[in-house]
Amino acid sequence: MADVNTYRRIVKDVLRRYAVGGYANADITNEVVFDGENDRYLVVSVGWGIRPKGRIHGCLLHVDIVDGKVWIQRDGTEGGIADELEEAGIPKEEIVLGFHEPQVRKYTGYAAA
Repeated sequence: MADVNTYRRIVKDVLRRYAVGGYANADITNEVVFDGENDRYLVVSVGWGIRPKGRIHGCLLHVDIVDGKVWIQRDGTEGGIADELEEAGIPKEEIVLGFHEPQVRKYTGYAAA
């Protein structure tokens, strides 16, 4: 297991990439929310949609660091961020796909918990 501070830096760097740019068909921005005290890291989408029309406010990404492992709690991206975290230096065995049911995680190639 690497230093948890390294994992924190990698998670922040990867999530910051999703706060850059906007959406073609809506007035939406992605905002990063980092809670270092509790090791919770989020990207929240906020704005106004055109189709569907109305207020947009939701969690695009939610990553926690729990007992030295990186838990992806929510991943609303097209490609998924697990590969990005791995490419940035977090080993697969230290990444938990928390959005999968516990009994399914052992088949994902990532940590079960």
